[in-house]
Order: sequence, then C-alpha cells, then structure tokens
Amino acid sequence: MEKALNFRKSSGPIAPFPSSLFLLLYNGHCNITQISHYRSLTHSCHNPCGNFPYSILEKCPVSKNCDSGIARNSFPFFSSMAEKILVQARNPSQLGVELVNAIDERRFEDGWRLYEQYMHMDGFPRKSILNKVITAFAESQVHYWLDKAYGLVEMVFSENKYELLEKESLIYLSYVLARCGFPVPASTILRKMVEMEDFVPVSVWSGIIAHMSQTATGAYLAAELIFEIGYIFQNNRVDPRKKCNRPLLAMKPDTTAFNIALTGCLLSGTTKKAEQLLEFMPRVGVKTDVGLLIVMAHIYERNGHREEIKKLKRFIDEACSLNSSQIQQFHNCLLSCHLKFGDLDSASEMVLEMLQKSKEARRSLSAVTLVMEAAGTTKSSDFEPNSMQPSDQENSSFSVKFKLTDSKGPSFVEFSADRTFSRLDVETKELLDLLSAKLHKHVELVTSERGILQPTEKMYAKLVRTFLEAGKISDLAAFLIKADKENVPVSTENSAFVHVINACISLRWLDQSYDLLDEMRLAGVRTGSSVYSSLLKAYCEENRPREITSLLRDAQKDGIQLDSSCYEALIQSRVLQNDNSGALRLFKEMKEAKIPKTGQHQFEMLVRECADSGEAGLMAKLLEEIKEEQRVDCGVNDWNNVIHFFCKRRLMQDAQKALKKMMGLGHQPNAQTFHSLVTGYAALGGKYLEITELWGEMKVLALSSSMKFDQELLDSLLYSFVRGGFFLRANEVVEMMEREDLFIDKYKYRTLFLKYHRTLYKGKAPKFQTEAQCKRREAALTFKKWVGLN
Repeated sequence: MEKALNFRKSSGPIAPFPSSLFLLLYNGHCNITQISHYRSLTHSCHNPCGNFPYSILEKCPVSKNCDSGIARNSFPFFSSMAEKILVQARNPSQLGVELVNAIDERRFEDGWRLYEQYMHMDGFPRKSILNKVITAFAESQVHYWLDKAYGLVEMVFSENKYELLEKESLIYLSYVLARCGFPVPASTILRKMVEMEDFVPVSVWSGIIAHMSQTATGAYLAAELIFEIGYIFQNNRVDPRKKCNRPLLAMKPDTTAFNIALTGCLLSGTTKKAEQLLEFMPRVGVKTDVGLLIVMAHIYERNGHREEIKKLKRFIDEACSLNSSQIQQFHNCLLSCHLKFGDLDSASEMVLEMLQKSKEARRSLSAVTLVMEAAGTTKSSDFEPNSMQPSDQENSSFSVKFKLTDSKGPSFVEFSADRTFSRLDVETKELLDLLSAKLHKHVELVTSERGILQPTEKMYAKLVRTFLEAGKISDLAAFLIKADKENVPVSTENSAFVHVINACISLRWLDQSYDLLDEMRLAGVRTGSSVYSSLLKAYCEENRPREITSLLRDAQKDGIQLDSSCYEALIQSRVLQNDNSGALRLFKEMKEAKIPKTGQHQFEMLVRECADSGEAGLMAKLLEEIKEEQRVDCGVNDWNNVIHFFCKRRLMQDAQKALKKMMGLGHQPNAQTFHSLVTGYAALGGKYLEITELWGEMKVLALSSSMKFDQELLDSLLYSFVRGGFFLRANEVVEMMEREDLFIDKYKYRTLFLKYHRTLYKGKAPKFQTEAQCKRREAALTFKKWVGLN
C-alpha cells in the first residue's frame, strides 16, 4: 500500500505515457513492485535499465547512444517493456496455489523455483504452505531436498518468525535428518525447540537421539542434548504437582534416553563424557535398570575405575533378570580391569573358576545325556556341543529383528497420525538393541556356551603376556598347569604350554621359553619334541653353545627324540664353532638313530597353520597381542585413579602433588590424567589461570613424548577457555581440533559466548590500547566470527 500510495502521488514523466496507465489497470494482475521500477526508470539518466530486473528482460531495449533514455523514442520502449513484464508478473495467491500443486505432485524442482519466486515477491508464504514444503522435502529422504528443508527452517529461525513453523513439522524433519545420518541439523532443531519452549516428549526425542547415536558425532550431540534438557529438571527444579508443568515434565530424560546416549558414547570412545552422564543421572532423578548396570561396567572398565566395578559385582550377583550376554559382558569388563592394573592373581583366579564351572557343567551334561539315552527319550545329538547355541539362534534372527529400523521411514501423514508415537517407541527399542549388539561385539575375553562362561584364546594371550612382562615365569607355569587340568584333554603338541613356548620362541624370548620349559619339567608335565627342536634351533641361530648343551641334556633325560632338522642345525652350529669332532659325532648319532629327513619343520608348520586357519589359535593370538599392542603401564592407571579421586573431591592441591610424584616415578601422564585435572579445576569455578598453566604443560609433554590429545580433553579445555574469556587459548584449541579433524559443537559455544560475553568488544576499538589488549580483542573477534556471530 505504501508503494501504491507513492505511485499515486508521483508526478512528472509518467503521466504522458499511456502504457503506464495500461499497466496500472491491467486486470489487477500487475505487481505494484514491478510498476515502481518504471518510476525509477524515468529518473535514470545515465543507465535507464539500472534499476530494472534483468532476469525478466532479454536485453536492454535502450540505445547505447541515448543520453536521457526516455526523451527519445519513449513509447516503443514502454510498450515492449510492458509486454515482457505482463508475461512474468504473478499474483502471490495464484503463485501459492501453483506451489502447493507442484509439491503435491512431487515436482520438487518446479516447487522450489516457485517458492523462490514467492519469496522474492512477497516474503515467506503462509504457515500451511511453508510447512507443507518442509514436510514434503523431508518425506523424500533425498539429501539435496533435506538440505533445502533445513535451510528453510534455518532461515525462519534467523528471521525470528517462529510462529510460521508447526511443532509436528519440526519434529518430523529432525527425525528424518537423524535417520538419514545428519545428526548436527537434527540436534539443532531439537535445541531450538527447547529454546522456544516448544516441549518435545521424551518418547520422541529419545527416538531421534537413538538414530543420531549410530555415529560418533551423533552420540556426542546426544549426550549434549541430555545435559541441556536435563539441566531444566536438575535438583527437582520443576514442581510435578503443578498442572501447567505437565508438558514440560513429559520432556524429562528417562532411563531409555540415558541408556542410548551412554551406549553411543561407549561405541564412539567418548567414555569420559559417558561417565559425566552417569554422575548426572541422580541429579535428574533417573533410576538405574539392569541394562544400565552393564553399561556402567563398560564405562568404568574403559576409564580404569576397578573399584567401581567391584562395587557393581554385588548388584550383578543379586540381579535376577540378567541374561547370559550381560553376565558375559560384566565378567569381560572385570577381567580387563584386572589386567590393566596387573592384578594377575585375581585374573588367573577368575579364569580358573570359569574353567572349573565349565568342567562341572560338561560332567553334568554327560550324565544327563546318558540318562536320556538309557530312557530312550532323546537322541544324543540333541546334547552335542556342536548343536546350535543360543548365540547362533540370536544371529539367525538378527536380520529380522530390526524391521522398522531397516525399512523406509513413515510419511508425514503416518507420523503425525500416530499421536502416542507407538511406532517411534518400538523403533527406539530396536535401535537400543542394535547399539547393545554392537557393544557386545567388543567382548573379547569371555565367551558363553549354554550360559556357562569360558575364557577365550584372546584372554589367555593377554594373561600370558602380562605374566611374561612381569617376569613371573613360575606363576605362569603354575597357572598353565592348573588350567590344563581343568580344560578338555588335548595332545601334548597342542597344549597351551606348547603354544605359549612357541610364541615366546617366535618373539626371540628364548630365556623365558627355557625357564617355562624347566617349570614344566619340574611339575611333571610332558611335552613333545617340537618344543625342544624349535628352542634348540633358535639357540643355534644365536650361537649360544652353553644353552644348547644344557637343553640337549634335558631332552635326553626326558627321552625326547630330536628330528633331522634339529640335528642339521646342531651340526651347522658345531661347524661354525670349528668343532668338527662334535659335528661328526652328532652326524653319527643321527645316522645310528635312523632319523628320517623331513622337508617341513614342525614349528614352521604350526605357525603356518595358526596363520592360515580361519580361527587363529592361542599362539597366533599371543603373537598378535604382543606385537601390535604397546606395553601396558599399570602404574599410570593407579596414579590416574588417585588423581581422579582427589579431583572429584575438589582437592586440587593434592591432585597436583600426585601428578608431580607420578611424573617423578617415571610414569607418563596421558589424556585421562589431564582431563580429570581440567574438569576438577572447572568445577571449582574461576580457576581458569590454573587450567591455562595445565594447557602449557600439556603442549610441552606433547612435543617431548608420545602423549596425544583426544576430543574429550580438548573439548573440556575449549569450554573452560570460552567460559573464562581466554580467547587466545580457545583459538589455539580450535586450531588443534580442526587440524586433527575432531568434531566441535559450534552451537554449544555460540550459546556459551552469548550467555557470558554478549557485549564483549561490541563497540569501536579504543584509540589507546596496549599490544596485549589489542591481541585479546582480535582473538575474541576471531572466535566470535568462527562461531557464526558476525
């Protein structure tokens, strides 16, 4: 109306031209915005087409030699221009109808073009049309149109026109984005809805974070969402007795939401954030179920809190609803913690207890089988060990278990028609089961057969390695002897002893191999000739005659007959030592014993079989364990526990003393050590200078040692620096995280900046400031630009 009024009041050049009047009166279809361009044309001298939209015109109709552009040949100019504009002009209401038709017919390209025209002409369309466009693009589940849909929502948010967006449309778009693997925009929509006080029920947003948690970035954002939503309900802030709080209380995080986020964090490796979530649960008033007990065990094991797992054992023993998979996972965590802390007595005791129970179960099974066979009620094959196990049955039904998760998502009509979100609830449970199944795949030390726990070959390998690194050969021999008695009887060439000794020989740990062989002999355990042959050949290669003589004497005492390859190695060793008579004696001995020559050595065959077999044996597992993994420093775990204890109780001076003593004893602090210190200082409030000093120590350690920064440590540092206004240090952390390609939650830091530093450096820079002040200002403005607050 304002533009129309200005048009009526205008005078001068427009009046003499009938084409202008014709345009004004043409059936009411000419857009007044287009007509206003004619008025600007009449006042343009140097460029008559300067204010005209060239997207409508094919070319400029004014001659290049025209100075005034209007005075000469003006009527043909306006007649041709009027004709072109009348073809392109649209009525907003008519354009809206065409837009809706294009969306209904799934002509998204045409729909998007019409939407852009509408935006250029009249701004945002009305609420129903805008939400129809968003939900239709979301229904397609095509990345390109999902990006367009989120862009529309983002534009509405930036214009603060929240009233144009419907709650159901936003929920559906967030759900589809999470489902299609876009956790960042999905979480942003949920955060904006919380900010707008448009409360989403927990049954809905827990389903969205269940999809998000399938990726590392999504799991991190899921944990952040629980922190942000749970903060509203912390320490019983919301009164449940008030009726007006019911919509808000429906959004409160529950056990399922925590379970999803915790499992996702475990799978993505953000275990310290998972532990923070655990500590946050009681503040929100969420209770722990049986499934969470197992998740807690995993978290404590990853973070090295063995005492916490021991406390959990009482609850696990008393729990009635635990299945075999959950029991297996808990014992795996406890065993792993024993090995991390070098507690060989507890670990070997657990393994022997499993073997003993397994042996008793086999006896009971054999007795039941005999009774059933005698009664003639069943076949013995029903009780064979190779029959289908529960785990096999679970695997066979795994593909049909996740029907809703694997299928295409529901349409918007189907989604909005389900008022109780029952479908999404079932889908959430499926996704939680999928996360739990992925977590179960990380169990390597314990297996389960008919509900009976048994140690795996990986467990044996880890335990043997820890014994060897600690130099406890006699304890290792005692353990292997006891384990051999409880195990199923095997041949002497395939016993655990033989595999361990051969692995040590392969690693050139010859003295440990000989010591272990001695312990076996003293305990009365017999072995075959392959071990002696392998060890003798290894000593010959290293030219160690004293050990060769001693080992030959032991072999003769045990009545071991060496093979031809072993004699050849011994003869060659004598020749190299210029002991020709000794070489000749060995040759005669071999000839008199009539030892046949063989082209394949037993030790080499054993190694090859272990490498080529589909399921590697103990020896291959042990070789892999020792070669690939670095030596575990049990002292680091002990000191990390001490420092973590002091930091949780805000005894930061004691924590610093513990850190100095730890480094003085030669133990290298890691990311977990500094994470405890940073979070401890941050919890005290205002201790940002101390955190800055820690950051300096970390950078020095990173240059002089192999210490690595993980995402959780850098994120905790960045949060502290932004909260305290140390933007020089914050930019250093951002640069490091971007260099390492680590995810940064910009939404969180943008919100943090607006909360505490909204007015910082907003005006012009003062004329007089020091160099340090100038650097701080520049750093703050750089960070502000990085988070998107230009």
